[in-house]
Amino acid sequence: MKIGILYREEMREYDFGPGHSFRGDRYQVFPQFLRENLPEDDNYRIFKAEPATNEDLRLICQQDYIDFTREYFKAANLGLSYPGQFSQFHSGDNLPIGRPGKLEEAARLIIGQAKLGCDLVQGGKSPKVVSIGGGMHHAKPGYGEGFCVYNDVAFCAKYLQQKYKLERILILDTDAHAGNGTMEYFDADPSVLVIDIHQDPRTLYPGTGFPFQIGSGAGKGFTINIPMPVYAGGEAYRMVFEEIVEPVAREFKPQIIIRNGGSDPHSGDGLTSLGLQVKGFTMISQKVREMAQMCDGKVVDLIGSGYNKKVLPYAWLALICGLAGIDITLEEPEPVPPWLDIDHFPAGIQIVIHDVKSYLKDYWQCLR
Repeated sequence: MKIGILYREEMREYDFGPGHSFRGDRYQVFPQFLRENLPEDDNYRIFKAEPATNEDLRLICQQDYIDFTREYFKAANLGLSYPGQFSQFHSGDNLPIGRPGKLEEAARLIIGQAKLGCDLVQGGKSPKVVSIGGGMHHAKPGYGEGFCVYNDVAFCAKYLQQKYKLERILILDTDAHAGNGTMEYFDADPSVLVIDIHQDPRTLYPGTGFPFQIGSGAGKGFTINIPMPVYAGGEAYRMVFEEIVEPVAREFKPQIIIRNGGSDPHSGDGLTSLGLQVKGFTMISQKVREMAQMCDGKVVDLIGSGYNKKVLPYAWLALICGLAGIDITLEEPEPVPPWLDIDHFPAGIQIVIHDVKSYLKDYWQCLR
């Protein structure tokens, strides 16, 4: 077995309802694509997790938020209204349309998968695991937004700190949107290095993730935001890894890597404008696999985002195969846009790299 994959059919219940951007059919489309294109054999093994308990959730959430979220989405699934201020606990992004699935129960399953993934890696049963449906990086302790209810990225790090006493955890966020929730959890924590590669926040939700946002207090310098220019493309990503991500990781010496992000940096995604192709996702996960050599190969990978159902399975499988070291040929599901020069990086990326280094050079010797 080269990699463990965490998935249950109940994940399809993570569905905000007809007409919403985030539907549960992604959790049916991808498993079918996986089975058709990569036999389980010695390549991977499917693990089924149990949903998170209230005690698990309290590691990352306030009790009043847990209570409201559970009861509100239970009522919505039944077509009922629930009294209370939705806007106190969730943004409009999370407001379901019509009758959603059993969304809160599926959100607990995402946290359960994160917990099992950490246990599998730390227990030596699978050095690398992928949670299908993970990466809910916008959720905060008492507020859900950006289609995210419970933040499994933050849960992984908190759980690894609490149960396994890890002192150097690297979170690498390659979702097209900045992980504002994750960053808030670890803003002042020097034991968790958050490196976030995302589209320029002046052009995309949530509007945070600028190079000058580097953490606070004892955690200053341990948040690294890399805002990619619009239409960046694969070569720009490669340059960012080589100039910033890899050198800082070597200096930090992580004990484990938590990566999150799905297919939304792809050029065909309907909500973003980053210009990655399928081979770019393979490159990212290969880079993570190489970086993991410094922490005994340990990676918890969380994959859930993407808003083009045609592109999504190709990019997700590319992420899995690159991380597992599985050689597979994946065709590009859509034509390369004529405006995208995939063989060159935009001049703007050099400015981004310069800015990131200038804000962080006092904290990382490798960036001086």
